[in-house]
Amino acid sequence: MFEKFNFTANQMAKYFSSAKRDLKIAKDSIITEVAFRFAYDSLLKLAITVCAKNNLRVKARQGHHAELIAKLAELLNDNDIEVIANEMRSKRNWDLYGGGAIITDKETKEYLQWIADIFSKADDVLNHNKLKFPR
Repeated sequence: MFEKFNFTANQMAKYFSSAKRDLKIAKDSIITEVAFRFAYDSLLKLAITVCAKNNLRVKARQGHHAELIAKLAELLNDNDIEVIANEMRSKRNWDLYGGGAIITDKETKEYLQWIADIFSKADDVLNHNKLKFPR
């Protein structure tokens, strides 16, 4: 599912900037479903960034979101990431393919706070070796 690839600092910075942008959209949205979807996307983009920092590029195949989530949990040494992010993935899939899922404002806010914490944890990894990423 992953292949070795040497990303430039500029490529990684663009991935990270995109992840942060999606997180901001999620935080700023007053529509719960929009906030949830952008929060989930920001987490996936963060996973792509952390993988890139570790010279790994994911191949877009069936199940690659689950693989990205698992790799993020592994690289950040946090098993809760896999559990909670897969819960989000499942809700997103149910909403997309199963006729709609009810995602409450309360749980979306909890996911947003949790994702913000994951961003903080990832920031330490991403800025290791003095690579600078936009804040």
